[in-house]
Amino acid sequence: MANTQTGSAPSREDFAAMLDASFGEADALEGSVIKGIVVAIEKDVAVIDVGLKTEGRVALKEFTGPGRDQILKVGDEVEVYLERIENALGEAVISRDKARREESWVKLEKAFEAKEKVEGVIFNQVKGGFTVDLDGAVAFLPRSQVDIRPIRDVTPLMGVPQPFEILKMDRRRGNIVVSRRTVLEESRAEQRHEIVGKLEEGQVIEGTVKNITDYGAFVDLGGIDGLLHVTDIAWRRVNHPTEVLNIGQTVRVKIIKINHETHRISLGMKQLLDDPWQGIEAKYPLNARFHGRVTNITDYGAFVELEPGIEGLIHVSEMSWTKKNVHPGKIVSTSQAVHVQVLEVDPVKRRISLGLTQTLQNPWEAFAEKYPAGSVVEGEVKNKTEFGLFIGLEGDVDGMVHLSDLDWKRPGEQVIEEIKKGDMVRAQVLDVDVEKERISLGVKQLGSDPFVSAEESAGELRKGVVVTCEIIEVKEGGVDVKIAGTDLTAFIKRNELARDRADQRAERFAVGEKVDARVTLFDRKARKVAVSIKALEVAEEKEAIAQYGSADSGASLGDILGAALKARETKK
Repeated sequence: MANTQTGSAPSREDFAAMLDASFGEADALEGSVIKGIVVAIEKDVAVIDVGLKTEGRVALKEFTGPGRDQILKVGDEVEVYLERIENALGEAVISRDKARREESWVKLEKAFEAKEKVEGVIFNQVKGGFTVDLDGAVAFLPRSQVDIRPIRDVTPLMGVPQPFEILKMDRRRGNIVVSRRTVLEESRAEQRHEIVGKLEEGQVIEGTVKNITDYGAFVDLGGIDGLLHVTDIAWRRVNHPTEVLNIGQTVRVKIIKINHETHRISLGMKQLLDDPWQGIEAKYPLNARFHGRVTNITDYGAFVELEPGIEGLIHVSEMSWTKKNVHPGKIVSTSQAVHVQVLEVDPVKRRISLGLTQTLQNPWEAFAEKYPAGSVVEGEVKNKTEFGLFIGLEGDVDGMVHLSDLDWKRPGEQVIEEIKKGDMVRAQVLDVDVEKERISLGVKQLGSDPFVSAEESAGELRKGVVVTCEIIEVKEGGVDVKIAGTDLTAFIKRNELARDRADQRAERFAVGEKVDARVTLFDRKARKVAVSIKALEVAEEKEAIAQYGSADSGASLGDILGAALKARETKK
């Protein structure tokens, strides 16, 4: 009899089909996040029913971590990641960590696209930075992205939930890079904008010196820093801010300028004091002299403080009468007290030109007063040139000895070769030209002029006079002689040694031998003298003929010359 009941149980084939369909749906769940119910807690694991034929087990530590501490109890609904429906023990393989990671990646990708901040916890230090738990997903925090300024100790930041910005994401590689610095900068920018909006140029406020550099100090104005430039600390010259300020010091400052775009604030302290440049022309009239202190030295001059806040410049050209091409640091030193004269005052440019030489006596005037023409001085040879010597003298001035004033007898070119730089030389002052700053000296003037001495000792020495000469050197072309009774020397050429050619041989004379000669040239202005034995013999011959050669005397030429020679010997 056939079974006519409509609600009969399914056949074996139908049950198998339904079971396969159920397993097919379960297989599709592998690799996804599913919900489950905590059915039991056994020691350190939680037993979770995920709707499959068997439960799964998850370690309790997966429900805790940096910044979170979930307390599980039976009956709680949780999300887990289904890795496999059944393992070798017949249990479902599930994971809370992987579920949280999958959830986090979805949320993080949305936040990254929307450029939103995410919350995370720094939990470990690695090479080049730190690892951050972003609610299951692990991100890398480079060391440079931890804070606005480098920090030595990150310990206080670890384990504390805080906002981060995602810089880069790569789900395929599982890489996430985050930054804490950008969040701080953005927050700081908002804070700065709010603070700057409350400040006004010209406002006087108090602040704390936060940092000091070579060019100024940064002052904390209550959440935003302002720059107090070194030139705005005081009216006087401040070489370094540490001369006036210390870190942590409270100062009153005036807001000079605010840049609302960059949030840069310029501050000033000297602006709270009276400007010392007011009425400067009346305080420092032209040509007036004042005492000051050298505060700074440059290549082009030295700055002198006349009073706090007022400095003038001594240009290098106004620093010394004599040192024209030296560095100012070799003339004055920092902190040296000096006496200066006001040369120019420019209140608009806030400049005062000062002179140092104007307060000192002209060294050429001083030298002329102490050493008039004819005075004898001594100094070191500073330089040798083609036209003479420069000698260093008292008062740091130089005098020049021209080549023509080195020696009476020898050429200056020859004498200067014997003198070395650094030698001490005595000389006579010939002339001092204060206006042209020149001093003329002479070395030969310390000795007597041989031409003057010759005239004084030997009477009137002139052309035609007969003189006695001593042979001092015999040469091939003639002989060098010294005129007796003088310091004059002359050279008698071979053709002037005798009237007869046969006797015009230099070798017939000997050094030390004395001979008579006639002066043929004596030019004191040109300083030249010449003598000739031949001229004397010719003159004597003419004189003898004139004296003994009358037509009726009957004397021969030999007799006449003999008589002339005898007469010359008698004169000797």
